[in-house]
Amino acid sequence: MAKDNQNSTTQNPSSWASSTHRFFQSVGTFGSIMPQSSSLKGLAYPDLIRELLKLHRIDRGRITSSVSVKPAFLNSFGSLHGGAVASIAQAIAEACARTVVAEDKEMFLGELATSYLSPARVNDEVEVEGVVVRSGRNVTVTSIEFRKKGTKQLLYTARATFYNTPVAKL
Repeated sequence: MAKDNQNSTTQNPSSWASSTHRFFQSVGTFGSIMPQSSSLKGLAYPDLIRELLKLHRIDRGRITSSVSVKPAFLNSFGSLHGGAVASIAQAIAEACARTVVAEDKEMFLGELATSYLSPARVNDEVEVEGVVVRSGRNVTVTSIEFRKKGTKQLLYTARATFYNTPVAKL
């Protein structure tokens, strides 16, 4: 059975290729990611994420911030793009981990798991809170929650694991 499927796709690649192409066009992948009226034009991707975030409080092991959902960051379904959610989660997680890991230690992201529970729509205000769940000599784990401001509805959760690189003593 699997061999038949393989033969049908290799014999007529134009049908599945054009179908895939139409899918990408329908979700806007081949267009510009910035609307013509966007005030965010010309910014690099990390700058775009920083543009979204507003920091409210930084404590040891905890960071509180908020995000205002802009039209430039919506997916084809009219909600905050999953890539933007993951990028915000990574930025908050890394900053949160930095509050407990010594400055001289290098660390790198080993895992980022994100759950998309409910959509954030354009102009929604979203509270983002990151906390350190565990921090040891070699590993730091953070948890991030995205909640709708006002109703406190849980929209997204993320968990990030950072591996601490020990400083060489030469």
